[in-house]
Amino acid sequence: MSLAPSKKAEAGRFGLLTVIGIYCLTPFVWLAVAAFDPAAGLFLEIPKTVNLDNFARVFTQEDGLVWLANSLIVCGGATVLVLLLAGFGGYALSRTRAWWKLPFLYSIILIRVIPPPALIVPLYQVMLAANKSMQWIVRSTLPSDYYRPAMRIVGFIDGYLGLILLMAALHLPLALWIMKTFFDTISREYEEAAAMDGATFGQRLRRVLIPLAMPGLAASGLFAFIACWDDFLVPLTFISSPELRMLPLGIFSAFLRDNQIDYGLLAAIAVIYTVPAVVAFVLARRFLVQTFGGGLKG
Repeated sequence: MSLAPSKKAEAGRFGLLTVIGIYCLTPFVWLAVAAFDPAAGLFLEIPKTVNLDNFARVFTQEDGLVWLANSLIVCGGATVLVLLLAGFGGYALSRTRAWWKLPFLYSIILIRVIPPPALIVPLYQVMLAANKSMQWIVRSTLPSDYYRPAMRIVGFIDGYLGLILLMAALHLPLALWIMKTFFDTISREYEEAAAMDGATFGQRLRRVLIPLAMPGLAASGLFAFIACWDDFLVPLTFISSPELRMLPLGIFSAFLRDNQIDYGLLAAIAVIYTVPAVVAFVLARRFLVQTFGGGLKG
């Protein structure tokens, strides 16, 4: 018995989606298999032995722990800064009725529209000028023995502070838009009722606004963290010290190091690189459903 036309169309769509799904999942399957295969190669094959040697080499033979710690410090710091600025800024933009609000919002979103490579040269010049000022301050206040460790933290070039500020500035506009639009959906009556009960602004912020804004904050934080975590160009341009190298640069350096590519090591680094992003998404998932299910309407 032949299938009805509708069933044939449904079977064709299902088959096409299956082929597309297999095509998209194949690189991830190869990555997972190669990470646990001590003899991993370019092509996907069933490993003869499975162990954790590749992961062990990342942390023993390579500076995997340093790369991971640097990535978490920079991306975590940038995400926290984005959440603070986007939270307060989004609230202020939502509640103000000034004429310059829309021009300001459209002007800052241009930062997201302009391709990041086009901004690298002017950003480097700005950060270099700021770094020279910071060098003078550190040299005039600290002994020479502490100069390099201090600049590794507060330097605008080849320092944590510069990377955190730069990444936060690049990803703040989108977070501001999300938080402004989300605060638009929160009625002023909640704040007015809390104010009538004698709550201060700090109490209203802690007990009313932050709980109501958690879906928007989760979405903003997730997008900011993933964007920072995926960034390769900024660390490549603004980092020169091996002790400040982040995971994207670790993968890049491991890929270029030898004439023969160590696919098992690269796959293990890639898996380690993927885990924090997946964890961040899992933690923010239920808030994302609330955000895009109703938090950004209007």
